[in-house]
Amino acid sequence: MHDDVTRRRSVADHAAAVAVLVGPALTAARAQGAARIDLATLLTQTGAAGALAPRVLVRDVRAAVALPGFDNSQMDGFAVRSADLAAAAVDVPVTLPVAAPVPAGTQPPPLEPGTTAPVMTGAPVPPGADAVVRVEDADPPSFPDPATAADVRFAAPVAPGTFVRTAGSDVGTGDVLLAAGTPLGAPQLGALVAAGVTTVDVAQPPHVLLVSTGSELVPAGAPLGPAQVHDANGAALTAALAQAGARVTPRVAPDQPDALRRVLADAPGDVALVVTTGGVSAGAYEVVRQTLTGAWFGHVAVQPGGPQGLGTVTLGSGRDVPLVAFPGNPVSAFVSFELFLRPVLAAATGASPARRAAGRAPLAEPLDSPPALHQVRRAVLDADGRVRMSGGPGSHLLTHLAAATVLVHVPPGVAHLDAGDPVDYQELR
Repeated sequence: MHDDVTRRRSVADHAAAVAVLVGPALTAARAQGAARIDLATLLTQTGAAGALAPRVLVRDVRAAVALPGFDNSQMDGFAVRSADLAAAAVDVPVTLPVAAPVPAGTQPPPLEPGTTAPVMTGAPVPPGADAVVRVEDADPPSFPDPATAADVRFAAPVAPGTFVRTAGSDVGTGDVLLAAGTPLGAPQLGALVAAGVTTVDVAQPPHVLLVSTGSELVPAGAPLGPAQVHDANGAALTAALAQAGARVTPRVAPDQPDALRRVLADAPGDVALVVTTGGVSAGAYEVVRQTLTGAWFGHVAVQPGGPQGLGTVTLGSGRDVPLVAFPGNPVSAFVSFELFLRPVLAAATGASPARRAAGRAPLAEPLDSPPALHQVRRAVLDADGRVRMSGGPGSHLLTHLAAATVLVHVPPGVAHLDAGDPVDYQELR
């Protein structure tokens, strides 16, 4: 279908339509259950594919142990009883004999009154001591040889609690460590492990069936036949969907309606969303459009990514789930995902950030744009903070997308921009 420019949906209108259809389905899918995961197992996955998918807590997590678990030193210094230094002054320093040092990982004996003990950062403060004096504030400003008897002088009093991290000052045993709804990132995993937590309950990621359509497609790693190409969309969108919080089942279907119907009939029973690439334009072999006749297919006023589809599809289980249909050119499919689906998916799953960081910077070079369309160009920010294009506007220039760090947005009504003109961009990395 060749829509008139005036009949094309705006980017904002199509994004809103996707959100209305898809958002509630994704939220409902996540609310259907939780999975209990073992942190030790999770940590073995974070260097591989497990790192892609964010996980969000569905229940509060309470600390199994206090943080810190014991009073410990904030500095390399001397543990003291503050009362012993009450009279210390520059002209009348207090001299204390030095007891055995306290390295990290050791349990020291009580500190006798009138003595001091070298204590390392993170090491337990000896029972009886209530303050730490930094080693550089003592005289001499260094630790003595542990095998040699020594004294150290202090020229000022010290308040109780100085440079002491008290037990439970971060979180107490049984206190809420992380609240339900918190995404698990690097700081959260560190806090969980430190607080002795071994398992957490996380939301089930919504299951997405990703179908790359095209008789020319072969899966990644398979040998190419005549006039065939590898399924770049399957690779790129599987990763993009996972990074936004989804669990993905990728499939490839040729341009044959029966083949596409079989893929949908065989979909896993918990699929919450179907995403397709290809087969949505006005050609003779537009399999998605020809097969899924109940959905909306039309054009959005954007370049690349004009042909789009949206509706519902019935799976083999008899369930109707949302369908988001993207064009097949790899750059068009990826830009479509970023514009229309990623914000909705990330908001539903708690992936961060729900919206890409955005900015505004001057162009390093002139740029032309179709005035009736919202043009999205691939670019990088150069060393001077200027936007420099990565390749042309063509929707097949996948390597230039791979080199880009930002997507540049040129709104409708703008036909030309000069070098130095400001443009809006969103970050990709």
